[in-house]
Amino acid sequence: MQIALAPMEGLVDEILRDVLTDVGGIDWCVTEFIRISDRLLPPSSFRKLAPELDNGARTRAGTQLRVQLLGSDPSCLADNAAFACTLGAPAIDLNFGCPAKTVNKSRGGAVLLKEPELLHSILREVRKAVPAHVPVTAKMRLGFDSPEGALDCARALVDGGAEQLVVHARTKLQGYKPPAHWEWVARVQDVVNIPVFANGDIWSLDDWRRCREISGVEDIMLGRGLVCRPDLARQINAAKHGAEIEPMSWEDLQPLLADFWLQARRKISPRYAPGRLKQWLSMLTRTYPQAVALFAQLRRVDDCERLDALLGIADKASEFEAVV
Repeated sequence: MQIALAPMEGLVDEILRDVLTDVGGIDWCVTEFIRISDRLLPPSSFRKLAPELDNGARTRAGTQLRVQLLGSDPSCLADNAAFACTLGAPAIDLNFGCPAKTVNKSRGGAVLLKEPELLHSILREVRKAVPAHVPVTAKMRLGFDSPEGALDCARALVDGGAEQLVVHARTKLQGYKPPAHWEWVARVQDVVNIPVFANGDIWSLDDWRRCREISGVEDIMLGRGLVCRPDLARQINAAKHGAEIEPMSWEDLQPLLADFWLQARRKISPRYAPGRLKQWLSMLTRTYPQAVALFAQLRRVDDCERLDALLGIADKASEFEAVV
């Protein structure tokens, strides 16, 4: 069984990847998508979203980072994929699952599921362009407005050269509305001969057990469920081996929040760093009642020093400021 951390645009950046993979249980993670249009991007465009490339394409915990590309031009995607490999990308992932309207309007993400032939062309060209030892993987949804074409899309991706396939078990139009249709993951796995990862609505151990039973697959990709419950991958790994571990308590979570905030202070403008903290904390309210109270305290606070105090890390922040 492999557990992957999903590439969620505007949420799982290098800071949150670093903190979540440090908790444990994650086998690999993926960048936010790098949009490819009509040109070869400079190194800075890759390093902006994948700074881990300068650290062997691994997070602090040693978790491998894959570089995800999004676009519709097979040749241009191939050129950029090959270039990403020269920068150290250990695997190339292709995004055919993003449901955002702005992305779909520019022929990126889930809208391409209307064109299985184009999916095949993209995979074929990217697979030919990157070194043979570099895996090419893909993420898809069940379709744009209906799952009826999901099997054709999966076949097209695999026939083009995809070595792993992540299936978010909803269509583009379904967005993130429950439920995830895990039974379709089973249907996809039945028609392809590569590992298929189930993705969508795995919020707890019970969800994972039901997903495994319905989908029939062992591999999973965790997104919002892991962001809201940072030790979910670790819990699933333990359960897979017949063990149980004590869930992460609110007290256990405090060092993670502090780590996240100090990294945000260092890497993000003071104007935007507070928003990143509030974004994650608001998601933690799903799991931790204490997060509700803390979020209420700091939701209107934009001063970094006041946030230091509310998080109880003023001394650490002062040390950080002195080092910087």
